[in-house]
Amino acid sequence: MAEDPRARDLCHAALRRARAERDVSHVEVRWVRERSERLRVRDGAPDGVSAGSSSGFSVRLVARGAWGFACTQVPSEAALAKMVEQALAVARASARLAPSKVSFPERDAERGDYQAPVAIDPFEVSLERKLADLSGPEAEVRRGGAPIHSAEAWMHWTEMEKLLVTSEGTDVSQKFVYGGVGLQAIAVGPDGAMQRRSYPGFPGSEGLQGGYEIVARTDLAGAAPRIRSEAIELLGAEPCPEGIRDVILGSNQMALQIHESCGHPTELDRALGAEISLAGGSFLQPEDLGKLRYGSEIVTLTADSIAPMGLGTFGWDDEGTPAQKAPLVESGVFVDYLSSRETAARLGRKSTGTVRAESWNRVPMIRMVNVSLEPRSGSLEDLVADTADGLLLDVNQSWSIDDLRLNFQFSCELAWEVKRGKRVRLLRDARYTGITPKFWQGCDAICGADEARIWGLMLCGKGDPMQTMAVAHSAPPARFRRVEVGHS
Repeated sequence: MAEDPRARDLCHAALRRARAERDVSHVEVRWVRERSERLRVRDGAPDGVSAGSSSGFSVRLVARGAWGFACTQVPSEAALAKMVEQALAVARASARLAPSKVSFPERDAERGDYQAPVAIDPFEVSLERKLADLSGPEAEVRRGGAPIHSAEAWMHWTEMEKLLVTSEGTDVSQKFVYGGVGLQAIAVGPDGAMQRRSYPGFPGSEGLQGGYEIVARTDLAGAAPRIRSEAIELLGAEPCPEGIRDVILGSNQMALQIHESCGHPTELDRALGAEISLAGGSFLQPEDLGKLRYGSEIVTLTADSIAPMGLGTFGWDDEGTPAQKAPLVESGVFVDYLSSRETAARLGRKSTGTVRAESWNRVPMIRMVNVSLEPRSGSLEDLVADTADGLLLDVNQSWSIDDLRLNFQFSCELAWEVKRGKRVRLLRDARYTGITPKFWQGCDAICGADEARIWGLMLCGKGDPMQTMAVAHSAPPARFRRVEVGHS
């Protein structure tokens, strides 16, 4: 999918039209084109093969100190001129009611291109090969029949091109390709009890930036026998006992823990109240910056938009801020937010470059990038060997968290009881609960870089109208002391 040669000219025409207005102080014009494909094989047959595409233009501008936004799918100068007029009308009407003017600090112009590293274009791979790559592992999971009740395998691919031109002189183009593959087994016992095993992690966490080479890297076929046997073993496992235990979170579960208890509460628009009516606020308030002890001294969490293969990796965000890596929590202390240029200016800070829009017809907003836990040292097995009495939990089953991102509960597919440094038995339906700062303050060990994996969460929701965004988390396993556990 090559860049539309007219798109850049049309973007610049819209930019000139908006800049001609005296009351306009800032303009961004975007063009986005994307296509996607989803395939699923369930219980021996294709179950959902779909493809879609979309493209369009949008303008976001500041006029009379207020924001205006409009968009169009029609690729003509007349349509984009009308789009600009609509955005101007929105901004001017908003300016009459806004309690204060937008503070949007200017920055130097950015120019360049970003392209995701792709070895094999997934959109050039035949449908027959894709279905075969899913059908083999799915059949292996079902081999032998009961108690495997159902199995499925899936893959999804997205290609997105973006252009951004601004009144500051920024002119950047970006092309992203990302996708993922997954496998799941459902086992049902004679009493109707059900257990699920998912691979490589919980469904929706398997995304990576790259091409069809991701399929070989994930190796569904190699994992299928283990996923089948673990699903069956869980049917006969004892429920996780209630109590206070040391807990080791595996890499996949750690990714969701980071997402819910660090990623969302460090969104500055949320902390300032912009999400209160839809998805809640944040316990991390501006007066806590540099003071609040979020975690133990070994805990450093970063907003990283340069990590290889991450779904939150790019060249520039949708305000033209370059990709970067910045601490959110440093040596256990809360030090910064995921921010935009406007929200960061309200705190006298610089943007961490985390503004993105789902597509051409959505307003850019603060979104997670690759929010990641920095590794320390040692392997997962070293950590197990160092644990006298605890649980190793991995692969999320369900979760809940309050609207300040403070009190949480997660349940996991896998729970290994650890005694005197050894895994002694598999438990089912393990649940753990906590209060975010107390939980992270109890972190006393984090594995090394070799154990960290970047997990891409495909459908993080935020905003009204809702926008879903692909985000990611690099997550080494880690241990947390004295955690309340039980069974769900």
